[in-house]
Amino acid sequence: MGPPRPRWPHLEVNLVHHLVVADLGCADCTLLWMLKFCKCIEVLAGLDIRENVMKEKMHRLSPLPADYLQPSERSLTVTLHHGSVAHKDPCMLGFDLVTCIELIEHLEAAELEKFPEVVFGFMAPAMVVISTPNSEFNPLLPGVTLFRHSDHKFEWDRAQFQSWAVAAATSYDYTVEFTGLGTSPPGTEDVGFCTQIGVFVRKYPKNGETVNSEKHTEHAYKTVFKAVYPSLKDEKYLQNAVVSEVLFGADIIKRRLLGNFKSEWKDHRDGLETKFKFQPFKYFMRRSKNLPLAETEKLAADRSTEPFIDGNTVYIPLAKIFSIPKVNQLCGTFEKLSKLIAGKVALSNDGSAVIVTIEYENEEQEN
Repeated sequence: MGPPRPRWPHLEVNLVHHLVVADLGCADCTLLWMLKFCKCIEVLAGLDIRENVMKEKMHRLSPLPADYLQPSERSLTVTLHHGSVAHKDPCMLGFDLVTCIELIEHLEAAELEKFPEVVFGFMAPAMVVISTPNSEFNPLLPGVTLFRHSDHKFEWDRAQFQSWAVAAATSYDYTVEFTGLGTSPPGTEDVGFCTQIGVFVRKYPKNGETVNSEKHTEHAYKTVFKAVYPSLKDEKYLQNAVVSEVLFGADIIKRRLLGNFKSEWKDHRDGLETKFKFQPFKYFMRRSKNLPLAETEKLAADRSTEPFIDGNTVYIPLAKIFSIPKVNQLCGTFEKLSKLIAGKVALSNDGSAVIVTIEYENEEQEN
């Protein structure tokens, strides 16, 4: 039995305003995969020294077919970099939150010495979360003699980790609070958590001049993966979504209108004269086919909010389309609706209504 794996969703970190997040030592990308579902995150970046491990698992960060069928309202870009946390690279600037989960115990002494300057001094995110094993918990773990993993260079007790963390926080104007994951069995509470965590929060905004100067730092990392998710912020995807909703809504309105019309026709057919009695439904649908175009447009204007049938065409005013909740939500304004569907949806000559042609044979078979 090994130590319990950290349950990342239970980290007491408020992500509401953390839109740009980096995971240092991302390894198999598990945390990044979980974070991509957080609606508040728009940029995710991972960094690891083991390029092969990232490449084996990076596919899980790619958009799925469903992401293209139903694009999110937010934008999301995921990038993976190959490199060391001991090196500075401008691609790691501008992050709100940086996580270092079970990372520092894998660093050599020289790398650990450079780590605070790179993360707190150079990257300087608003928040940093660092977790590491608590060596005091090790005697409770069967099979653990020295370290929990063969690659660990050290494992600190609580006093050691807190001393290192406070020194780093003080040097770079951060505050730090301590918590953890994995409670000990009854009677052994004095050993603390299995995994100890430090949550660092920057005291002051980073100086703008410093940020600009650091952007010119030489690149040290290699990008091995990048995925840009489809988003409704991209007008191409927004247009596709709006057109799809308009056509879907128009089809529903058409079917309801035809259903109501047929119902009325069936209610009154017994009173029709014999010469009309056996005429197919489409005869009655075409009763106005000889109306001049001007009168049809006038009819559309008179019924500016309600759909109607003229011959073999259903007219659905744009005002009615705009009242569909999803369409209204996507477009925001009537003008934007008109712009997005122009050339993509069949409209009346004056552009005031969506027009849908009735396929009589299909309609009669379905009804």
